[in-house]
Amino acid sequence: MTLEEQLAYLVKGCVDVVRASELRDKLERSVRTGRALTVKVGFDPTAPDLHLGHTVLIRKMKHFQDLGHRVVFLIGDFTGLIGDPTGRSKTRPPLTRDEIAENAETYKAQIFKILDPVSTVVDFNSRWLGTLGSEGWVRLAAKYNVAQMLERRDFRQRYEAGQPIAVHEFLYPLAQAYDSVALQADVELGGTDQLFNLNVGRDIMPAFGLEAQIVMTVPLLVGLDGVEKMSKSYGNYVGVNEPADAMARKLVEEFRGSDAVMWDYFTLLTDRTPAEIDERRGRFERGETTATELRFELARTIVGDFHGVEAAARAVDAVRARHELRVRAADGVDLREGMASSLGDAVPSLDVACGADGTVSLPRVIVDLGFAPSTSEATRQVKAGGVKVDGERVTTVRWAPPGGVGTHVLTVGARKVARVRILAAEDRG
Repeated sequence: MTLEEQLAYLVKGCVDVVRASELRDKLERSVRTGRALTVKVGFDPTAPDLHLGHTVLIRKMKHFQDLGHRVVFLIGDFTGLIGDPTGRSKTRPPLTRDEIAENAETYKAQIFKILDPVSTVVDFNSRWLGTLGSEGWVRLAAKYNVAQMLERRDFRQRYEAGQPIAVHEFLYPLAQAYDSVALQADVELGGTDQLFNLNVGRDIMPAFGLEAQIVMTVPLLVGLDGVEKMSKSYGNYVGVNEPADAMARKLVEEFRGSDAVMWDYFTLLTDRTPAEIDERRGRFERGETTATELRFELARTIVGDFHGVEAAARAVDAVRARHELRVRAADGVDLREGMASSLGDAVPSLDVACGADGTVSLPRVIVDLGFAPSTSEATRQVKAGGVKVDGERVTTVRWAPPGGVGTHVLTVGARKVARVRILAAEDRG
């Protein structure tokens, strides 16, 4: 890449870049001297599991890594003992050392699904903060004042509301800033909620004879619902450790975001360059591709990063097959012809025997497929008109298969599809 292309690749999706001109200077110097930039990202291991929202920052680390820079994944085993006050209306309880150690190991296993484990530097800030000593902490505290600390919004709001601020909470941004000093960071990355902390590092580095670091922040990722930030508590997340088929299903079938959110996903969750994303956006605006096709591509790309290209292709193909079945069923197309050979493993299958009267209990079939928790709930779905067989709505709980033998496609609601095979008399147990 040219210098300008590198800069565009690195800042894509960023909210804050303090400052872009200085980043350009650092990149130009790196190219000229052959010295890689040191890019620091700190993680307090507060929870063991990551979702795609967390990977926005990790992927930005990868972008620097792609260009040959030195990425430091810094585990805040010392700062975790303080507790990050960011966004808190009261003092945050610190983690225990056992919790930190356990979560840190889980973090490392997950981040290396995106980052190169060989070239990633993993460090722990207790290595320097734990040995700073009383005199060192006093000297560090002298680099900042209370007025500067109260410029931070959550501190100021708590102060004005008369809510307590523990003195040790003022140490957190200073400790994070000193991490940058210890690592001699050229760039520090973080979420938008970390902007104050990152700028403290930028502020104090010159006092230690170092060039101020570049501060870059990435946005909070909107969840699958297209409204709230991605979070387990909102149920709108895709977990990093989820199986390939679950990830693909969520990214295509559970995605409710607008087109703008879809483009954010391309920007924040893939390694596509700005030019490549613009090319897809142009095809979409000209009507040469659809939002559904773009979601399939997005799912294949993201799942491929975590599970490999082949697993991603299988998972997305299964989702596509279910999608096409639903479309055909909704259009009233006869789905029986050739269905047994075309479905493969894309949807669940169930062998069913008719009763003595030649009918099948649809609620029982729905429950056996796992599409409803009970026959009473399944009965309600049937009577409400939410069940179709071969594209035709069925509202009676006892269904008489035409011809008595053969394969049929059952759809329950908008997203649940299965293949139901009616057994011949000699095949019934």
